[in-house]
Amino acid sequence: MSFLPYAQSVAATLQLKSNDVNSVLELLAEGATIPFIARYRKDKTGNLDEVQIQAIEDEAKLQKEFAERKAFIEKTIEDQGKMTEALQVKINAALTIAVLEDIYLPYKPKRKTKAQTARENGLEPLALKIFTQEQIDPITEAQAYITELVKTADEALQGARDIIAELVNEDANARAKMRKFFEDTATVQSKVLADKEVEAAKFKDYFEFSEPISKIPSHRMLAILRGFMEGYLKMDIAPQEEGALEKLEAHFIHHQNATKGQLQKAIKDAYRRLLQPSLESEFRMALKTKADEEAINVFAENLRQLLLSSPVGSKKILAIDPGYRTGCKVVCLDDTGALKKTELIYIHEKNNKLLDAEHKIRTLVQQFSIEAFAIGDGTAGRETEQFIKGLQLNLPVYLVNEDGASIYSASEIARDEFPEQDITVRGSVSIGRRLMDPLAELVKIDPKSIGVGQYQHDVNQTRLKEKLDQTVVSCVNLVGVNVNTASKHLLSYVSGIGPSIAENIVQYRNEIGVFKNRKQLLKVPRLGAKAYEQCAGFLRVKGGEHPLDASAVHPESYAVVEQMAKDLNVTVQDLMANESLLQNIAAQKYVNESLGALGVQDILKELKKPGLDPRSEAQAFEFAAIFGIEDVYVGMIVPGMVTNITRFGAFVDIGVKQDGLVHVSEIAHKYISDPNEVLKLNQAVRVKVTEVDIARKRIALSIKQTEEAPLRSSQPQQANFKKAQNKAVPKEMNLNDALSALKQKFGK
Repeated sequence: MSFLPYAQSVAATLQLKSNDVNSVLELLAEGATIPFIARYRKDKTGNLDEVQIQAIEDEAKLQKEFAERKAFIEKTIEDQGKMTEALQVKINAALTIAVLEDIYLPYKPKRKTKAQTARENGLEPLALKIFTQEQIDPITEAQAYITELVKTADEALQGARDIIAELVNEDANARAKMRKFFEDTATVQSKVLADKEVEAAKFKDYFEFSEPISKIPSHRMLAILRGFMEGYLKMDIAPQEEGALEKLEAHFIHHQNATKGQLQKAIKDAYRRLLQPSLESEFRMALKTKADEEAINVFAENLRQLLLSSPVGSKKILAIDPGYRTGCKVVCLDDTGALKKTELIYIHEKNNKLLDAEHKIRTLVQQFSIEAFAIGDGTAGRETEQFIKGLQLNLPVYLVNEDGASIYSASEIARDEFPEQDITVRGSVSIGRRLMDPLAELVKIDPKSIGVGQYQHDVNQTRLKEKLDQTVVSCVNLVGVNVNTASKHLLSYVSGIGPSIAENIVQYRNEIGVFKNRKQLLKVPRLGAKAYEQCAGFLRVKGGEHPLDASAVHPESYAVVEQMAKDLNVTVQDLMANESLLQNIAAQKYVNESLGALGVQDILKELKKPGLDPRSEAQAFEFAAIFGIEDVYVGMIVPGMVTNITRFGAFVDIGVKQDGLVHVSEIAHKYISDPNEVLKLNQAVRVKVTEVDIARKRIALSIKQTEEAPLRSSQPQQANFKKAQNKAVPKEMNLNDALSALKQKFGK
C-alpha cells in the first residue's frame, strides 16, 4: 500500500519537512518497519522518532481514505448524470469527510422518505413556491394540489413541508452552520431512567448531568456511554433548540410574507426530525472516537511503562502463587527461566503444615541456589510475603503484579510451554518470569488483561489492538532480544519477524543448538534478505563469533566499525566499551553515501555501552504493616506503588487488596492536567489516606498532602529530597527508616 502521492499534504498537515516525510513513506513502501526506520535510517528521515513516523503513516492512511471516498462520491454523482461544474468545485474544496458527506447527502441513495412520497404525489412545485417565499397565500395555493392521493389543503401543505424539511436538512451550508453551533454550544446531558436508580448506582454521578462537549473529558464521556449502552442512562447531545432554530430561520427566511409560517414549521420539523438527530449521531461518534483515542493512548502509555519495568535479570528465582485453602504453589526457576521444581505449601494454618512449609522453602533455597523470591500480589500475597521474610533468609523478596497470570495459565501458549503442568504451576512460573524479565513474559498475554487500561472494553477494539501491538513492537525492539533464549512469542514482535518466521527461528535453533552469529539467521526458512535487514540489529547473539553481534550495531555497519578499529590499530573487541579509544575517533571521517553523521554518532554511542539494556534493575519494595482495608484509616501516611495511571488520577497499591485513587488534583501542589507529567508506573510514592469507604471498597489518597508546599528559597533542597526519595530503598533498610534518614539529610 503506497502512500507516496500524499507526501506533500501529509507534511503540510503535520508541519514536517516534505523530504523527510517522502523518505519515510518510501521506506514504508519498501517494507521497512517503524522501529527500523527510527533506529537505522535517521539520516534519511531527518532524525524523526517512532511517534512522528507513526503519525506520518496514520495521516497518510487518513488522506488515502479521504481520496478514495471523494472518488467514490464523484463517480456516484456522475453516474446519476447530476455532476455540474459548480458541484465539482464544492467537492474539490471540501477538506473534511463531514463536509464531503454534506455535499453528497442530496445524491445519496436513501430509503423512501416522507419527502419522496410527497414528490410522487405532485407536491414539489408547491414546496418550492413556499421554500423560495413567493408572494402567494399557501392555503389558497394548496387547493390546486388536492387529488385522490392528497385529499385536503392541509395534507398538501404537510407534504410540501416534508419536502422543505428534506431540503433544509440537505443544505450543506445550513449543516455547516449547525455543526459549528453544536461545536460551540452543545452539551452532553444524561439522566437516569425511571426505576433504574438502584441498579444504576455505579453511574450515580451521571443521574442528572450536563457538560459542554468542548470540555467533557474522555473518562466521563466513556462512563456516560457505558451507562447509556447498558440501559441505565438516557443521553442527549444538543445545543439550545431555540438558538438553533433562530440560526436556521436566519439562513432560510428572507421575506416577511404569508409563506413564513409554513417555512418556520418546516424548519422546526427539519431540525427535530432530521438535522438534530443526524448531528447528534455525528457528534456522539466524534466524541466517542476522541474519547476512545485518549483512553487508548492512556492504556498504551501505561503498557509501555509496564513492559519496560525493571527486570531483576538472570537470577535463580523461587516463585510463589499464594493461596489460602488450596495452598501456595511454589516453583523454582533457573537463571534462564526454565522450570526445575514444583512444590505445594500451606502457610496459613497454625499447625504442622507451617513447619513443613518452612522446611520445604529452606530446602529449595539451598538445593537450587535461589537468589530472589517472587510472590504474586493477589489473594494472600501480603501474608505470604510476611511468611517468607520471617524466615530471614537474607534474600530479596518481590511482590509481583499477577494481573493476567491466570489468563496466561489457561492459554494455548501456556499449554504449549508446559503441557504436563496444571494451571497453578503455569501461573507460578509466569510470576517468576515476570520478575526476571517483565517484557519477555508479558508479551504472551493479551494486553487488555494486564490491568493498566481505562475503559479498555468500551473503546474501538480494532484501534485498541493496533495501538497496543505498536506499543509492544516498540518496546521489544527498544530493548532488543537474545535470539538464543527468546520465546517465539517475543521473537514475533521483532522488526521484520512475524509469528511464522519466529516459529521457524525457534525450530532452527533447536536443530543447531544455538546461533553463533547473526548471519546464521539467513539460513532460517522464509527469513530472506529483507527480513534480515529489518531484524538483525534488534537480535542479539551473546558470546557469539563476532563481538558486534551482541550489540545494537547493524550488520550493514560492521565494516565501518572494523575500519575504526583498524585505524586505531586495535581489535573491534578492544574498541568496544573503551571510552578513551572511542574519544579519539573523528566521526566525520566515517560518513559516506550510505551512512550519515547521525548513523555514525549512533554507532559510537552504542560502542560505549554495547548491548545496554535501557531498563534499570528492579529493586525490592516494602509496604507498611497493613493487610486489608479494615487496617486503613484516614490520616495515615504509608508507602505505595503506582499501579495504573488515568487522565483523572493514579491508582496506588498500599499493600491491601484494593488500590487507592490519588485524584489528579491531589498529586502535586502545582496544576497538572495529566498525571503522567509527574508519575510513572511502578513508581514508589508516599501517600496520605484522605477517605476510606469500606462498603464500596474505595480508598482516596493524596500525594501532595505528604509534602510541604514548595517555597522558592527551598526549591533546590526540595528537588534533592524528592530525587533521593524516589531512589530505591536498600533491601536491608526498612522504608520508614529510610524516609527518616532522607529527611534528616535533606530536611523536611
